[in-house]
Amino acid sequence: MISLRKFFKSLKYALRGIKQVMKQEHSFRVQLVAALVVLVVIFLLPLDVWEQVVLLLLVAAVLVLEVINSIFERLSDGLKPRLSDMVKDVKDMMAGAVLITSCTAALIAAMILWPYLQDIAQLGKLFG
Repeated sequence: MISLRKFFKSLKYALRGIKQVMKQEHSFRVQLVAALVVLVVIFLLPLDVWEQVVLLLLVAAVLVLEVINSIFERLSDGLKPRLSDMVKDVKDMMAGAVLITSCTAALIAAMILWPYLQDIAQLGKLFG
């Protein structure tokens, strides 16, 4: 049997974790602003459902990876001194993973949104 009390307690912990990342991680806040822009675009443009789904999955992937990056940073700092070469390497690798995902997401978003933006630009030329 599912306990609503346990569910809401778990939800509270999860939201507290997200709040901590938002509060302490500048990169997450930057990614969150980008995510909000994508969400606005999704609702403003007449995108196909599959395009909306792809963009939402990309947004989620980048944000989740940013949280995982923050987790690795904290764990690394807790296990070894900050100046350890291994900790530096782990942090750099995780930052690289976030960068790859973010750039790929931006490229795919551009590929999806380009035709719509071209249409808007054409309309602007007609009425401008």
